[in-house]
Amino acid sequence: MRTLLFIAAGLLLLGMLQLFSRPHWRGRAALGFIVVWLLVSAVNLSQGLRAGYALGEELLVHLFLFGIPALAALWAWRQQSTSEK
Repeated sequence: MRTLLFIAAGLLLLGMLQLFSRPHWRGRAALGFIVVWLLVSAVNLSQGLRAGYALGEELLVHLFLFGIPALAALWAWRQQSTSEK
């Protein structure tokens, strides 16, 4: 359940960022989101390791925790970059 909430929070954050960004900054905002989301995911990974989970377990979970919102951000960036042409 926590995994789904974390993914939903990432998608919600990306959506809010895209909604409140100026149109010509949305592509850069999406790429900036990926960097910030990587840092947030790394902190979450370290918390999981401190809680006693194995690195192998955590890496598999964090592949989805980081990957799904990051892929959505890449898609948003791609949409913005193609609409500027």
